[in-house]
Amino acid sequence: MHNAPMDNLIKDQILAVMREGRDRQESTDFFRTALGLYYLAGLMTPDTIDFKKVDKDFNRFIYHTLGQGHTITSVLQFMSGRHVVPVIESARFAQAFARYCSEVPSDTIAFLLSLNLGVAKNISGLDIGGPLLDWIDRQKTPAERVDPPAR
Repeated sequence: MHNAPMDNLIKDQILAVMREGRDRQESTDFFRTALGLYYLAGLMTPDTIDFKKVDKDFNRFIYHTLGQGHTITSVLQFMSGRHVVPVIESARFAQAFARYCSEVPSDTIAFLLSLNLGVAKNISGLDIGGPLLDWIDRQKTPAERVDPPAR
């Protein structure tokens, strides 16, 4: 995955995932999640990222799709909270995301959400415990889980 500009193919792929939603709210949540995962995957590069340009491209696409008041920042905030859990647990979202956004491997979703959650914690200083962290932990293999020390 590289940090490419928002080209029409990427936009079409994310909109295809969005169309899998059953109603406006679910479609919006599918869009936010697919777009946020694509954005986070783009950060996994050794190259220098021009965040001003990248965010401008993403924000323009978000504005044209969802309207005023939505930005890449609000998408990432959505993805660090409990409301993203029903989306990532949705079989329809998982199938659509794997089908349309294959550039972002499905097995990296937990890592990308964990990365986003860590950044949110560093920025806000708030406790990140909750349903999303629980979901991320459930995705780990038994060898990756760290058991609390015995008392």
